Amino acid sequence: MPTYHAIQWLDGTLRLIDQRVLPHTFTHIDYHDYREVAAAIRDMVVRGAPAIGITAGYGMALAARRSTAADIVTLRSDLADAAVVLRQARPTAVNLFWALDRVLKRAADPTLTTLEALRATVLDEAHAIYAFEEASNFQIGQNALPLVPDGAKIIHHCNTGPLATGEYGTALRVIIAAHEAGKRVHAYVDETRPRLQGARLTAWELQQHGVPHTVIVDGAAAHIMRTVGIDLCVVGCDRIAANGDTANKIGTYGLSLAARAHGVPFYVVGPTSTIDFDLPSGDDIPIEERAQEEVTRIGDVQITPDGVIAANPAFDVTPAAYITAIITERGVVYPPFAENLAALKT
Repeated sequence: MPTYHAIQWLDGTLRLIDQRVLPHTFTHIDYHDYREVAAAIRDMVVRGAPAIGITAGYGMALAARRSTAADIVTLRSDLADAAVVLRQARPTAVNLFWALDRVLKRAADPTLTTLEALRATVLDEAHAIYAFEEASNFQIGQNALPLVPDGAKIIHHCNTGPLATGEYGTALRVIIAAHEAGKRVHAYVDETRPRLQGARLTAWELQQHGVPHTVIVDGAAAHIMRTVGIDLCVVGCDRIAANGDTANKIGTYGLSLAARAHGVPFYVVGPTSTIDFDLPSGDDIPIEERAQEEVTRIGDVQITPDGVIAANPAFDVTPAAYITAIITERGVVYPPFAENLAALKT
């Protein structure tokens, strides 16, 4: 079992693997200020919805630790200000907002009457968020095992392993758990343009776990379904609306259409922290538009003519009608999603 950790809290320092330089360079960056943490989320040093939430929680712990507040009212005000900055880092992944709301709720506890108690509580909540995601990810893999036949060929989009979630992974955990259970799975890994999280990160993580895999360009998925035969597709999620519509890395929607055309089960995989019960449908999910240079360049190399205008939506929304089931730590949820997801709300 690999021992790399995307996120670590080390005695007052937040340490992140710099995912921008993988797979060729494995390095960490240490953070001591919540503003630096917001920049790390925005610049994709850390990415993946659960990992973003965990990181934001520790960003709040740093804010509490470094605050110069002389009284508890001022410290709570400093935490609220830090939450505003962290919320602005990325708009689509609901785990970011879920984690910040958890921390702020704990911080508002009127029984906390000293600065030391409040700081300790904020850090405790950040640790609890990490622990929740870790346990959820592991259970997701167990819940998915009956859905993965022995010898399965599986298409995976983007990166949803431990790098994206803190520990274990979500959609990638489905594949790794099946491999660990002795099922002879083979993963077909979408490269995932424009930032190539599949080719760079998922392939690297599957290597670490010894899972057989093949990298394919995003546009080859339908061809692979028709010619090689695919047993299931697994994808992550950055936000699931109450009706089951799901926002995920750009290209997920197109993959769902290809799966539907070829009769391939299409599974969305994620913890319940990714469900936004306050959003009725995917039409209400904000879609992040990132810099066009991510499209016009690969690394430092420009691949388009000068002056080309590029659109760069980071996510798309897959309608619930194209989703076979949503795999969570609390079980596998089937349609009708509006009714069955609501049953998970606590």
